Amino acid sequence: MKLVTFRNRQGHARPGALTGDGRVFDIAAATACDGGEMLGDMIAVITAGRAGLARIARLMESGETIALDEVQLLAPLPRPTQIRDCGNYEKHVRQAIAAAMQLRANATPDPAATLEKFRAAGLFEIPPVWFEQPLYYKGNPMTVIGPDAEVIRPRTARLMDYELELAIVIGGPARDLTPENALDAVFGYTIFNDFSARDIQSRETQFRFGPAKGKDFDTGNAIGPCIVTADEIADPEALTMIARVNGEERVRTTSGGGQHSIVDTIAYISRDETLHPGDLIALGTVGDGCGYESLTFLDDGDVVELEVEGIGVLRNRLKGHAG
Repeated sequence: MKLVTFRNRQGHARPGALTGDGRVFDIAAATACDGGEMLGDMIAVITAGRAGLARIARLMESGETIALDEVQLLAPLPRPTQIRDCGNYEKHVRQAIAAAMQLRANATPDPAATLEKFRAAGLFEIPPVWFEQPLYYKGNPMTVIGPDAEVIRPRTARLMDYELELAIVIGGPARDLTPENALDAVFGYTIFNDFSARDIQSRETQFRFGPAKGKDFDTGNAIGPCIVTADEIADPEALTMIARVNGEERVRTTSGGGQHSIVDTIAYISRDETLHPGDLIALGTVGDGCGYESLTFLDDGDVVELEVEGIGVLRNRLKGHAG
């Protein structure tokens, strides 16, 4: 099932299910009339779990639908319970480290000499801990936007970038999972694009701390266009992933090849910590999945399209700051 959140003509945000013929089924309206608990938002749908999905499927057999062109698609999960974003792809990590060193060196009087100092100090190397365990930071669930929404450039940002990522939506609650049962906690999958101000990020991370204003700004986290339930994704590590900017293909790759598998990542994150319905875990930017790796950045007006097999296309446009 492909689940969405949409705004209807009355301006109300509702959870829905795509029917495959260009229409959407209003889950909130249908569940308000069948004698059960109304599923009024996506968190309620996720919390209802497999039984809730079976109920929705039964209601869809005879329920009314709305044409997609009569509604506005929002982020399918408008307010994730939490956002965790991992870094699981070695090619991306190596190239991003090199790009960060280049940006830092460019700010010095002798960039070439500075780069040599960085190399001699081992700053181009991936820290051993990255190979030993999954690593992640926590994002801001209040800054989420959906498909076709505009991303507003932070006022001091010069080097804006996109990131092509597959994300897991947790069904939960679950804690202390193992690799053997980790997938039981997965409700579904979506596309995640954490837009980044790379010049700000490069400066901030000199402190060896997690990203701050380089990633933490309104409209910075794009999710969508839908959540595909776990039963429809046979192998989440074998999905074709594509990034385009203004229609030009920048990368075509797969979701496989991460340093840490999906099940190992979920199990590690759940250690001593409960995962809740609506938690979002992004698995990290795939190799060549952003402009940072080639020091190629976005201009105002650029349209970024991220496509993941079986999920769809997440499209967003970068807009200059109005202030």
